[in-house]
Amino acid sequence: MMRPVLLLLSLVLIVSADPASAQLRGQLGEPGRFRSPPQSMEQLKFSFSPIVKAVSPAVVNVYASRNVRQMPSPFANDPFFRRFFGDQGFGVPQERVQRSLGSGVIVSADGLIVTNNHVIADADAVRVALNDRREFEAEIVLKDEKTDLAVLRIKAGNEPLPFMQFDDSDGLEVGDIVLAIGNPFGVGQTVTSGIVSAIARTQVGVGDMGFFIQTDAAINPGNSGGALVDMDGRLVGINSSIYSRSGGSNGIGFAIPANMVRVVVRSAAGDGVLRRPWLGAQLEPVTPEIAESLGYDRPVGVLVAQVEKKGPAAKAGLNTGDVIVSVDGHEIIDDNALRYRLMTLGIGRSAELAVRRSGKQMTVSLPLEAAPEMPPRQRVDLTGRTPLAGISAVNLSPAVAEELSLGDPQGGVVVSAVEDGSPAARVGFKRGDIIRAINGSAIDDTKSLKRIADQPSRYWDLEIQRGNQVFRSRLAG
Repeated sequence: MMRPVLLLLSLVLIVSADPASAQLRGQLGEPGRFRSPPQSMEQLKFSFSPIVKAVSPAVVNVYASRNVRQMPSPFANDPFFRRFFGDQGFGVPQERVQRSLGSGVIVSADGLIVTNNHVIADADAVRVALNDRREFEAEIVLKDEKTDLAVLRIKAGNEPLPFMQFDDSDGLEVGDIVLAIGNPFGVGQTVTSGIVSAIARTQVGVGDMGFFIQTDAAINPGNSGGALVDMDGRLVGINSSIYSRSGGSNGIGFAIPANMVRVVVRSAAGDGVLRRPWLGAQLEPVTPEIAESLGYDRPVGVLVAQVEKKGPAAKAGLNTGDVIVSVDGHEIIDDNALRYRLMTLGIGRSAELAVRRSGKQMTVSLPLEAAPEMPPRQRVDLTGRTPLAGISAVNLSPAVAEELSLGDPQGGVVVSAVEDGSPAARVGFKRGDIIRAINGSAIDDTKSLKRIADQPSRYWDLEIQRGNQVFRSRLAG
């Protein structure tokens, strides 16, 4: 364990003794903002204790619970056996409580707490335990599956709560030291340290809004929703997930950047609705083959594949074939990065897009607007003895398409939720499926869906669109 320290000391001694060390220190940055290597043995003895003492009271434990009905027999949910034995042939349903444990961060003196959505998803009750052992019932103010963020509120009387201030996560650099604070495995509050090993990490398969800070600070189950803190003692991220084959920390953890967290918290403190900027265009990645065909020396940006009429992209003057390479000076490497940059700017502003068109680079101003919700959702919940029972469906609008990442909406009805254990779940319906037709009748809106689904039938001929594929199947009634 001593060898890495000895190697570091050797490096420091060499840099200090080298006549060119002053030039090297100039490249690294002057001491004072935590971006210079240790200059002496005394600096190696520095402790994170003052930072931890200042911020740890704002990190909390989050306990979520929900009641689950469970049938004594595994055949209780099978329609074949229920046809013979009825609802009462399998005994009385039993209720059990599912519990989950995570972490959270107090971000305002009046009790707003941010955590991961997956910590409290489907919870019937949420409790929060503070560092001083006080516990409170928490109200869920906002939760968002795409960002995997949720905001809770607790009421602690007239006494202001300790809270953590946000820092600009765009100011992070690879190599910066960070602390991860949370409650792994339920053992109590734990602090680990590491460095930022990547920024703007996308395509890691965790969440739809995939734009993360990567760190090697040890993060384990239970750390979800905890704080990633910089050396200024400010919040730069919410720890969200790890890359692991064993379930333990392998030194690859991902945190949601504070600039995204700030947007969600601001929405929760307002009307409790998170609105995303609508681009109004379909995008494709710039592959090496596309880059070569466009005359680029490397893949860069995202390709505009289609522009919707009267959408923000059309208003900005974007054309099919344009390549968006930056937003307000921030490089865009894929569509995840583009969505992140637009969302952190917020509704009501404009974004300056650097665009390559026909070999030339130009700048366009994109108005940041919320997607319209026309037609209205008009949600319906399907029940009865049909393969569709358990589906919640809404009319497809640009707003719904944006939420479900469906691209260019062409109208129709989309599945917004599927009840666990329902006939629709067993058939294989998924959130985001578009129901095009049932028994030869086109499904134009939720009213027609409800009318047709309520009609008894021996067979159900379904036409379902999932992504760019259309599936047709016949199911028994």
